[in-house]
Amino acid sequence: MSGWRFAIYAVAFACVAVIAVRALLMDVFYIPSGSMEPLLKEDDRVLVSRTDYVSAEAMRGDVVVFDGRGSFAPLGDGGLPEVLAGVAHFFGLGVSETTYVKRVIGTGGDTVACCDSSGRLSVNGNAIEEPYVFPMDAASETDFEVVVPEGKLWLMGDHRSESFDSRGLLGAPGGGLISEERVVGRVTHVLWPFERFTVIPRPADHASSAGQS
Repeated sequence: MSGWRFAIYAVAFACVAVIAVRALLMDVFYIPSGSMEPLLKEDDRVLVSRTDYVSAEAMRGDVVVFDGRGSFAPLGDGGLPEVLAGVAHFFGLGVSETTYVKRVIGTGGDTVACCDSSGRLSVNGNAIEEPYVFPMDAASETDFEVVVPEGKLWLMGDHRSESFDSRGLLGAPGGGLISEERVVGRVTHVLWPFERFTVIPRPADHASSAGQS
């Protein structure tokens, strides 16, 4: 009996440790679409750091996972179906319909606009290079200019022609801007499939190239 109790305690401790790590430090998310191609492909599994923004702010160029409820998705009612769906997603038994992965294009105080005479996107009046955009895609098929308030982010997918992102909510309440409080964390690695394992660095050169506001 003592052996069984030890095994049960060990399993319980391991479960608690995994839950704590996933809730506080890092988590794994499934990529359900091609909106971030070519960087992230459909069916990829990515590692997300939950600690990057504890003492620092999101940077332009960061790839982030965020809770889209109240913006990209309807605000949930917290009922049992929603709770069960969240539990299933946590244990890898379902796909979350309220979490999204996009790239940070503008942070608080930035003016983001598209497109200039060369067809490029600009931040604070400076055209930026976007080597991550899906080949042959335009910077944006929708013209826009938006001032990002403090505490908000302007997010876009790399596969611009296939991505529903901040551009799709222009004119809606909130104007496509996502609160920094809704960010779950930064995507740091592609974990699976194994042959696609890669580190996703923070593109500091992207942040500096657009100037500081």
